Amino acid sequence: MTQTAYRVRAQHIDELRDRLRALDAKPPHEEQVLRRWLQARALASGRRRPEHFLPLALREALPALADELATLACLHSRHPAADGSERLLVALHDGRTVESVLLPRGGLCVSTQVGCAVACGFCMTGREGLTRQLGSAEIAAQLALARTLRPVKKVVFMGMGEPAHNLDNVLEAIDAMGTLGGIGHKDLVFSTVGDRRVFERLPQGRVKPALALSLHSLDARRRAELLPKAPAFEPAELLEQGLAYARATGYPLQVQWTLLEGVNDGEDELQALEARLARRYAILNMIPWNRVEPLPYRRPSEERVTAIFRRLNQRGVLTRMRQSAGQDVEAGCGQLRSRAQAVVVLRQGAQA
Repeated sequence: MTQTAYRVRAQHIDELRDRLRALDAKPPHEEQVLRRWLQARALASGRRRPEHFLPLALREALPALADELATLACLHSRHPAADGSERLLVALHDGRTVESVLLPRGGLCVSTQVGCAVACGFCMTGREGLTRQLGSAEIAAQLALARTLRPVKKVVFMGMGEPAHNLDNVLEAIDAMGTLGGIGHKDLVFSTVGDRRVFERLPQGRVKPALALSLHSLDARRRAELLPKAPAFEPAELLEQGLAYARATGYPLQVQWTLLEGVNDGEDELQALEARLARRYAILNMIPWNRVEPLPYRRPSEERVTAIFRRLNQRGVLTRMRQSAGQDVEAGCGQLRSRAQAVVVLRQGAQA
């Protein structure tokens, strides 16, 4: 088989394996090729040249294979921020775009869907709805792409999309990243608004990621208003399920809380957090809202944010204050993609 005859059309890791087997690859050959891809190393490099151990058909296909793997996630644009993060607009093989974020200290935030169906009221991605799922290879390809730009040792599934709505593909990508990709299992963080399937499936995998719950409120009515299409789940029960998984894996539960002035920063919410999380095996990530036009929410003042942080820690809730990456470039999740789509629309209108 010639180089030009071989073309990858697979969007899933299992499909990639099937293609490699069609090129006479045995399991060790599959592992070697996929490992080099996920670790952003040339497929045909190393002290032992591939000619010494790969089947001829696979060896001849390596250049075309490398080119096609690169099309799974291509860099469209880079947006560095003062905090050391860098937002990436990533083009997929079909021309759709998603966002990844290079985080300080070797972190990477990846997307799992084009758009999102949860429709969180404070999120730009949620306003645009769901376009399609990402295949497991497309999710993993964001790691391969990021590693061509800087080292990555932690991956969080907190970008565009709800991972629980694309569970099979996300878990397949997590397995690959935690084995062939060399990412520590505790450094793979699965984030969800809450779905009972998550608590059934995560414990079954050979790679068990850390868990983050997008909670945002402990008041059921208020949470339903903020996350109108999230699965019906009482916040207190959701927390207990998450804490049980944390104890089973030995990784603290991460609780995500986007702080919205006058919405979920009041006394009732703070008292509920103290009652539910004080001295529990959990970390509360308090994230002051990153402004998104034209959404109606407001970011609390720095004084209010500091007061909440101090109070919760003093009362036994381990709280970390997180800043949404890229605030100085107004690059909250979904904003880069939204602006890029707006430019396309404007160009099409000018050409009409």
